[in-house]
Amino acid sequence: MIFTDIHTHHSLSEPDILTVRNIRMEEAESVLATAQGGFFSVGIHPWYLHNISAEDIGLLELLCSDKRVVLIGECGIDKNSTFSAEMQIPVFEKQIMLSEKISKPLIVHCVGSFNELFVLRKKHQPTQRWIIHGFRGKPQLAEQILQSGCDISFGEKFNPESVRIVPFERLFIETDQSEFSIEEIYHQIAAAKNCKIHELSAGNLFINEFSSIL
Repeated sequence: MIFTDIHTHHSLSEPDILTVRNIRMEEAESVLATAQGGFFSVGIHPWYLHNISAEDIGLLELLCSDKRVVLIGECGIDKNSTFSAEMQIPVFEKQIMLSEKISKPLIVHCVGSFNELFVLRKKHQPTQRWIIHGFRGKPQLAEQILQSGCDISFGEKFNPESVRIVPFERLFIETDQSEFSIEEIYHQIAAAKNCKIHELSAGNLFINEFSSIL
């Protein structure tokens, strides 16, 4: 079976694993110039908003036009960021608009700010997929996220009850910065969901569908 890691900061490459490696803007040009294949996400993280300008948004659009960049982000809102929500939200909105403009989904970092996220969903009415990465919350919040139209990605730490309520087609799996392999996390998710590994195929389908239109 092919395993899809929808969000990772690791650069390891193995034949039976499809990874979407997250790279920061300042390293993106050099990484994309030297990378041999693979898939990537690039965005402006809510922790790193120092001196963000219109030129940065323009550069992000240029970087995301690369066919190997399949997700914009990670981007979003984090109540623990040293930057205020008033600073974070406009930068996130720029990336929402870019997502719609170039038809590429978002990988979303959201910490303690889901009410704000839901407001932005209603405001922008996006047509592109938003994947909430690294979700650890309770099933009640997972249900709200699904009702808002977002999908959910789980990593090493997760709430088993939340895993059980997410439909297969809206459930993604990631390593992020974990030392666990993606195979190990797949097995953990399958055990929590009481399903076969091959049923956890949303990531593979996403990559296959996206690759077909490149």
